[in-house]
Amino acid sequence: MIQEFLYSKIHRATVTDANLNYVGSITIDEALMNAAHIKEWQKVDILDVNNGERFQTYVIKGEPNSGCICLNGAAARKVQPGDKVIIISYASLTEEESKTHTPTVVIVDDNNKIV
Repeated sequence: MIQEFLYSKIHRATVTDANLNYVGSITIDEALMNAAHIKEWQKVDILDVNNGERFQTYVIKGEPNSGCICLNGAAARKVQPGDKVIIISYASLTEEESKTHTPTVVIVDDNNKIV
């Protein structure tokens, strides 16, 4: 049996921008993507700590070490710059894989730098 498990998350990142006039997605600092093992175009869940919104979108790379966390397109209506968000990716694992799997958790400060 295959089940979904937490693969990684970027915990309590600060939204730096919300760009309504873009096709869609979330732009994430490439250094944060690499630390969380998140790939460009990958589907992620976004959880807004400030307003309780939970939604899915896909990832595009932002400038490395820029601290960029920008919600684009329709998702821009669900957040405000300054909001804290949790960005979550998942993996489909077999029973055997799940026994040894440990998710990656990237904790960031208010400027989206890894702590």
